[in-house]
Amino acid sequence: MFCIVSSAAWRRLVLCAFVVGAAAASVAAQTPSSLRVTHSVDKTGPTSAELSGRVFNDGPVDVIDVYVNAAAIDQAGKVLAQGIPYVGTVPARGSAPFKARVPVVPGAAGYRVGINSFRFAFGRDAP
Repeated sequence: MFCIVSSAAWRRLVLCAFVVGAAAASVAAQTPSSLRVTHSVDKTGPTSAELSGRVFNDGPVDVIDVYVNAAAIDQAGKVLAQGIPYVGTVPARGSAPFKARVPVVPGAAGYRVGINSFRFAFGRDAP
């Protein structure tokens, strides 16, 4: 009933699991090229700037639980302040709007907006 497995086999099994786990983590950390973001600065007040834009999904699968990261950056590109608004679902070959507020901070030279996180909706086929 019990099978004896050599230590070399265990090492290969552990190494294989590590490699698969590392590959999955690196894939999850990348934003697919099918997602892109446009934005504009609508209004800047004494305490916050209001940005609006759209997330475009050029891919064949819906993306869900989408969040964007709107960041105030300095001349060197360092993030000084940020806002992370919820976008929701972006349909396949479609887009969805968003609005973000970013605190106004000294030294901010501009804003950078990108995808913070998302999930693919694999349970549905795109039309």
